[in-house]
Amino acid sequence: MDLVYIRRKLGQEPVRYAHPDLAETLEPTYGVIVYQEQVMRIAQVLAGLSLAEADVLRKAVGKKDAALIAKELGKFVEKAVERGHDRPVIQDIADQIEAFGRYGFNKSHSAAYGLLSYQTAWLKCHYPAEFMAALMSSVVDKAEEVVAYIAACRELGKSLPRVGRGGVEVLPPHVNESNLKFTVVGEGVGQVRFGLGAIRGVGEGAVRSIIAAREVEGPFSSMFDFLKRIDLRLCNKRVVEALISAGALDGFDAGAGRAQLLAGLDESFGAAQAAQRELESAQDSLFGSVSGAQIQAPPLPPVEKWSETERLTREKQILGFFISGHPLDRFREDVALFDGTVNTATLGAHRDAKVELACVLTEVVRQISKKDGSEWGRLTVEDFHGTATVLAFGESWARCKEALRQDAPVLIRGAVSNRERDEEDPPIFLDSVVPLATLRENGEIGVCLELGSDGAAPESLAAARRALAEHPGSGPVTVVWCNGGGASPEAPRLRSRSLRVTPRDDLLNVLRDTLGADRVRLVRA
Repeated sequence: MDLVYIRRKLGQEPVRYAHPDLAETLEPTYGVIVYQEQVMRIAQVLAGLSLAEADVLRKAVGKKDAALIAKELGKFVEKAVERGHDRPVIQDIADQIEAFGRYGFNKSHSAAYGLLSYQTAWLKCHYPAEFMAALMSSVVDKAEEVVAYIAACRELGKSLPRVGRGGVEVLPPHVNESNLKFTVVGEGVGQVRFGLGAIRGVGEGAVRSIIAAREVEGPFSSMFDFLKRIDLRLCNKRVVEALISAGALDGFDAGAGRAQLLAGLDESFGAAQAAQRELESAQDSLFGSVSGAQIQAPPLPPVEKWSETERLTREKQILGFFISGHPLDRFREDVALFDGTVNTATLGAHRDAKVELACVLTEVVRQISKKDGSEWGRLTVEDFHGTATVLAFGESWARCKEALRQDAPVLIRGAVSNRERDEEDPPIFLDSVVPLATLRENGEIGVCLELGSDGAAPESLAAARRALAEHPGSGPVTVVWCNGGGASPEAPRLRSRSLRVTPRDDLLNVLRDTLGADRVRLVRA
């Protein structure tokens, strides 16, 4: 309806009224129901309802009470028909009133919301990093909303060209740059640095201590320098452990990352406490020295670096979401084949439809039905856009539960709920699950090569043919013939009868080196 309103306001289409008697009521809003007061007036004009009766209808629509809406709209339709109006016309108006309930408010609220919407849109356009930093700071204790806003930061590159293709980058927390909340850093459109106050277990007092030490003597040069300068009564060992796991001390190690910092924390913390005690003792003595300041940093122990999975798992435990990476990053090209139309942010637009969702399982909870004692599963999944709920019942749960492991990257197949109670956040009812790592192996993903009259040299084509033959598998090989420029939807597509491949990264790298990076892509089989 918003597009209809805009087109009519701009004179791009004529203003129409569902019934001539609505002209006076809807003329100010170009024939579109915009305010709750208009719903009341329509009920009066067409059905002869009293103001009290019309107000009941207004409340039902405003509160989105489905049962009450059905009851009151039924009364509206019958009374309007009794007054001689055509039932199909009145039913169409009733449908418009019901649809209005998804977006409409009273006139005074609408004016305020309209002004705020305009102001926030202007800020988002001209100060995107500052706007997103403020937005994330406002929901810092709600992990699901932060995940959605981080995804929105990336998407800004598509809607705001001046931001750049990568969007606004959200950087992990760091004690040398982060403040209490999300902060804009960098030049140009800027980057957003994660706030230390958003880390679980790190209180405001600890953050104030870190910022104060940084402002007095400048950036911290090592973990020991950090520990020696902050107030260890506010930043105890548990707080520092949280900072390490969140990545706020990244770069202060000797190469083994957070694992090394955590392994050396006990000794470094003890040495820093000793240095602070000696310094305090020297300050209390008229002739004391400041030998505590000369205590050397203990060496960090040589340890094995955490795997990416362990690093991200610990990070999520302390932040509530992934920030320095994502378990789906290594499957980004595969995920792109599935999330063009369906992702966690767009499930509401696919209600009652079968969908495929590439995601990572962040929580798997086994449940027992109170009705019949049967077992079922409640899953929380996450992709690059946010989080969603997946429900697995009966045979689907029994068949898939062994593959439903926490932190596993998977392709979920199922139907999006169409229940009224799920309108705001519809779950997916699970049908099947496939590990993302197997998609290239089982033939669900193939390779597409774009060739043309301006194409590769014969030796390059021969090299590509050899590479394809050296990686046999189940995935199809498709050639798209381009006559200059990129491939169009009408371009001839030829599928090889003799070649089927396993499109692993090493094959893709060879093909892209041989034919050009923009001429080789993955496709769904």
